[in-house]
Amino acid sequence: MSKFQSGSHWGIYTVEVEDSKVVGVEPFEKDPNPSPLIESMPSAVHAENRITSPMVRKGWLERGHESDTAGRGVEPFVAVSWDTALDLLAKELKRVKDTHGNQAMYASSGWGSAGCFHSADGQLQRFFNCFGGFVRQVTNYSFGAATVILPRILGTMEPVVGQITSWPTIAQHTDLMILFGGMSPKNAQVNKDGVGAHDSPDWLKRVRDAGVEFVCVSPLRDDGGELNADWLPIRPSTDTAMMLGLMHTLVTEDLYDADFLSRYCVGFERFRDYVMGETDGVAKTADWASQITEIDALTIRTLARRMAAGRTMVAVSWSVQRADHGEQPYWMAATLAAMLGQIGLPGGGFGYGYGSSNGRGMPKMAMPSPKLPTGNNPVEAFIPVARVTDMLLNPGAKIDFNGQELTYPDIHLVYWCGGNAFHKQQDINKLLQGWRKPDTIVVHEPWWTAAARRADIVLPCTTTLERNDIGAVSSDRFWYAMRQAIPPVGEARTDHDIYAALAERLGFRDAFTEGRNEDAWLRHLYEETRQKLGELDMELPGFDRFWENGHFEFPIPEDPPVLFEKFREDPDANPLKTPSGKIEIFSETIDSFGYDDCLGHPAWFEPAEWLGSEKTKQHPLHLISNQPRTRLHSQLDVGVISRGSKISGREPVWINPQDAEARGILEGDVVRIFNDRGACLAGAFVTPEIRPGVVQLSTGSWYDPLDPSAAGSLDKHGNPNVLTMDKGTSKLAQSSIAQTALVEIEPYEGLVPEITVFAPPVTSRAT
Repeated sequence: MSKFQSGSHWGIYTVEVEDSKVVGVEPFEKDPNPSPLIESMPSAVHAENRITSPMVRKGWLERGHESDTAGRGVEPFVAVSWDTALDLLAKELKRVKDTHGNQAMYASSGWGSAGCFHSADGQLQRFFNCFGGFVRQVTNYSFGAATVILPRILGTMEPVVGQITSWPTIAQHTDLMILFGGMSPKNAQVNKDGVGAHDSPDWLKRVRDAGVEFVCVSPLRDDGGELNADWLPIRPSTDTAMMLGLMHTLVTEDLYDADFLSRYCVGFERFRDYVMGETDGVAKTADWASQITEIDALTIRTLARRMAAGRTMVAVSWSVQRADHGEQPYWMAATLAAMLGQIGLPGGGFGYGYGSSNGRGMPKMAMPSPKLPTGNNPVEAFIPVARVTDMLLNPGAKIDFNGQELTYPDIHLVYWCGGNAFHKQQDINKLLQGWRKPDTIVVHEPWWTAAARRADIVLPCTTTLERNDIGAVSSDRFWYAMRQAIPPVGEARTDHDIYAALAERLGFRDAFTEGRNEDAWLRHLYEETRQKLGELDMELPGFDRFWENGHFEFPIPEDPPVLFEKFREDPDANPLKTPSGKIEIFSETIDSFGYDDCLGHPAWFEPAEWLGSEKTKQHPLHLISNQPRTRLHSQLDVGVISRGSKISGREPVWINPQDAEARGILEGDVVRIFNDRGACLAGAFVTPEIRPGVVQLSTGSWYDPLDPSAAGSLDKHGNPNVLTMDKGTSKLAQSSIAQTALVEIEPYEGLVPEITVFAPPVTSRAT
């Protein structure tokens, strides 16, 4: 038996290999709380639905770009040689470029790999930039609204992706931490860049044991973890209204910091008029907020007083902004913290994403990490990532975005690498219509996901265990070697090798590879970054020694920074990168856009679907589609941990006992969840840990329709995105609103259909 160290979005681990097969897994010895997700790796790597050779949809193989696109997801695939697949693809890429231009190609990627070199987005961008560019995506599905609103009001994305006030500082200085959207422990299992050590659980215990008090504002009690938090079971998508109720109390009881607002902020007076109802005739009192949130008015007023009485941290999860008008709770939270006057003080102020991924809140060193250079994209056209369906369906249409007017390009080729559109995108049935529009769809995938099944050309790529890479985690204290453990499964190739072979056929292999193979690239990227760190007085071993040792551990800073500490010390010497140099409670820039769904100051807007709307007469339950416990997004749904969590083979749906009893639903029943957009099956999990009127169905269950040829067909497996709404947050960010959806649930009648998504589709071999 041989052992090889690797790493992933969910941790460092060692795999045991016999006869080129992964037979076991061991956690990293320095990981205090390893994720159980690593146990899914053996079953995932050797899953029945691995793609073992290049595949071409039968209709496309016969007619190319003139094929009937309705055959996607229906027609069988034909296995072809790599030379055939690459020749066909290179010819098609050249045809689209010559006929329609690079602006007719849309390329997208996701969390395909935690490695620095084999990162799917880096490889894809480098290839297409060498080829003349592509229509790119901006923002993201995780915190897309934040990526637009925060640079406008704070001048930086640091509170979401950078160093926020750390847990040691919170443990020492914070009295009260308000968790809007909660802080579920399951989310801290993973990180986009990888995980060296799961330190968050231990730090949370230290913070709790230090006497910090927590208030969890969420429809799910579980979002408070083991923090002994007071649970406020708020209506989904009403956090903004609750914050306004808190602010009204702070104003009327003179509990806000006028000096801080004057020195460090602009526009508070205009916002105060809104809070007090002088601009719209509606005072945002605690009683007003209570009617919207269903949190008792006295509770709101009492909480406001607690917040003003001590050192308070206002924390907002990423999930809160994945809702209609998702810009508003982030803007409102910064404003609320400003009113308390504690921004820049140890343990006070605000932070976004605490607990939303591993590393958030961890003390860390600010340092570069190895990254594949991607070059420049000559194509100017782009879309907010969540608007991909609209783009495919409406070429030439115009939309507002962040002060600009965008025109949707006419896309003839879609290229997907390291992501699954049928996991990420809302309203899958609408996506299916858009998916038929392009001439050609290309997918790199190890497994037969829904996206792969609906592609024209499918190229089998390796998993992390079938290649070498470097894990370098910007939010963690470890860099680590990711060693190839097994040969590529079947005929799988690395994304880099696929692109290099395509680049050779298109005439730019040297520009793409720079004459380096995998080993040479790893050495180059490591040594390049090692030199940069040396200039910062950080000494790392040479590559060979690093690779032999398996990891390098950085020291934890003794004096971790406090968010906006320097700004508070001297706002004139350290201004924010906003027009005013200050926190913009009122933004003249945003106001100048004239948007009716995003004003010049933070405000409450009624969501398109919520428990206070008339739509509850038909669909009275609010669906929460949050991150799963048993996988990362849709990754590892094929693994034993995720599949072992299913109920009758379906994704579990949490439902309150009151709602279950009213519908005749018992624990373990297969149920149908539906609205006007679609329907899916799920397994009922009846629990008082979710508030009445709300149901929870995690994202990432692989889409498995009863009839693959028909949009609107019943999903057998429990994918919430057949139910979610495809609408932008506002004209400002145009981001995902996955948490804005009303549904109804009923027991499923009749024979429960078989799950088929974990078996490969019908294939044949080219003759």
